[in-house]
Amino acid sequence: MKKKNKSIVWILDLGSQYTQLIARRCRELGVSSEIVSLEAIKNTLHLKKEEDHPLCLILSGGPRSVFEDQEDYSFLFSQENISLPILGICYGLQLMATINGGTVTRGTLGEYGPCTIKNEQQRFGMPSHFLAWMSHFDVVTKIPNQFELMFESSSGLLAGIKHESYPWVGVQFHPEVSHTQGGMDFLSFFLFKVAKLERDWSLAQMEEEIQSIFLEAEKSMEGHEAVLCGFSGGVDSLVAAVLCHKYLNRPQHFHCVFVDHGLLRPQDYSHIKILKEFLPFPIHLVEASELFLSHLKNIEAPEEKRKIIGRLFIEVFEEKIKKLEAELSLKFTYLLQGTLYPDVIESFSPSKKGPSVTIKSHHNVGGLPERMRLKLLEPLRFLFKDEVRSLGQSLGLNPSWLFRHPFPGPGIGIRVMGEVTHSRIRAVQQSDQILFEELQRWKLYDGPWQAFTVYLPVKTVGVKGDARAYEDVMALRIVNSSDGMTAYASRDPILNFDFLDCVATRIVNEVSGITRVVYDLTSKPPGTIEWE
Repeated sequence: MKKKNKSIVWILDLGSQYTQLIARRCRELGVSSEIVSLEAIKNTLHLKKEEDHPLCLILSGGPRSVFEDQEDYSFLFSQENISLPILGICYGLQLMATINGGTVTRGTLGEYGPCTIKNEQQRFGMPSHFLAWMSHFDVVTKIPNQFELMFESSSGLLAGIKHESYPWVGVQFHPEVSHTQGGMDFLSFFLFKVAKLERDWSLAQMEEEIQSIFLEAEKSMEGHEAVLCGFSGGVDSLVAAVLCHKYLNRPQHFHCVFVDHGLLRPQDYSHIKILKEFLPFPIHLVEASELFLSHLKNIEAPEEKRKIIGRLFIEVFEEKIKKLEAELSLKFTYLLQGTLYPDVIESFSPSKKGPSVTIKSHHNVGGLPERMRLKLLEPLRFLFKDEVRSLGQSLGLNPSWLFRHPFPGPGIGIRVMGEVTHSRIRAVQQSDQILFEELQRWKLYDGPWQAFTVYLPVKTVGVKGDARAYEDVMALRIVNSSDGMTAYASRDPILNFDFLDCVATRIVNEVSGITRVVYDLTSKPPGTIEWE
């Protein structure tokens, strides 16, 4: 999102998969924030005009080690910047400690996942003991001069330091992650008590800046030019499309295209039918299931499947664009997409020279082939799912549309492990529909963030009709999350064994070729929500 005014909190992207989450937490607390590169910070802090400087700096975590990183961060803690509030998180803490004369030691075991933090003096308004999310290997073993210990982990390792005079704080845990108890309280204390910031961010401002994106696009468009939306019916593309229709000021020049790639769930077809009836803009359907399936034949690698599906989406759009332009006497110059922060951060670093590690590619991230003359329009690119849902609510959209479980662009293509075939797609569709129906019947659908089934090409022995069966496995994946950046296996179904038993029984009885059903208990991290 292109901001009209400079954000008051800058976040240095050091490669953490949670960098965007830090920005989101700041905004939740009413403070504007943006991700910046090291180069941008160098260029800005060297300026003499303090009004050009950020009012606060947060150093993200990251996959690097202070023993390997060749960048020079020392200028951040120079005498010129002693009044700049700085919060170092995870790797950011280790940089803060090293630069100021402390010692970081290579770890032997590290700390990953939930960890109890001891805070005997109850600093920062936090309780004497709380659970926090850890993800580190190296350890600060010597506190820098003029710093004091704030937090310690149950393992006896340093978990937080604070400068005695300057507004510099470093923590080894991740307060931005929802699994950290009181993480928002910690960030609030830092932003408002230590950094002494004032609130300047709201849902209204968020929508105002999105409006400016469409107004800017409209200014560049001539009379017969138009916007085409890659529409899936999910909350992201839905809200993006409704915002475009509201703010583009040329409704006849906005069209949506829904591609049926044959990798949809039964519920998706009924949903898109309802949207076509009630939404005030045209949605053109393109049936391309055989095209996608033919290109996925004999393909097993997850990344290759994702890239094939992404490439075919572009090709299908290209063909549809030509037909629509001829039919409607329009020239499409923009492609509207519902790209979100998590899509971006898992595909590549958000800063120009960021060191984030690519987790997986997303079909709607990374731009368009140079041969296409369409420009990308991504108004939600720096928002999270819950923020998008809040926008949707402010637009008056049906809650049942906004709170549908997320569904990935590649669809069932990444919920079939191994090669994608007709029979495997059908098995996932049938089992997913069973899970959907039972979640609704047991009044559990609104509880988890996402619930789906995954086909596993693993043969197991079973008994059906007093005869030996040697068939495949279907996995259930039901997770709770607030933003998709972290997640854990949903508690509700686990505590309700009768529900799981009902779903499993229906699947093995009604889905051909499935003899066994398993439940995935893995958190994110270390896993991802999707299996591929």
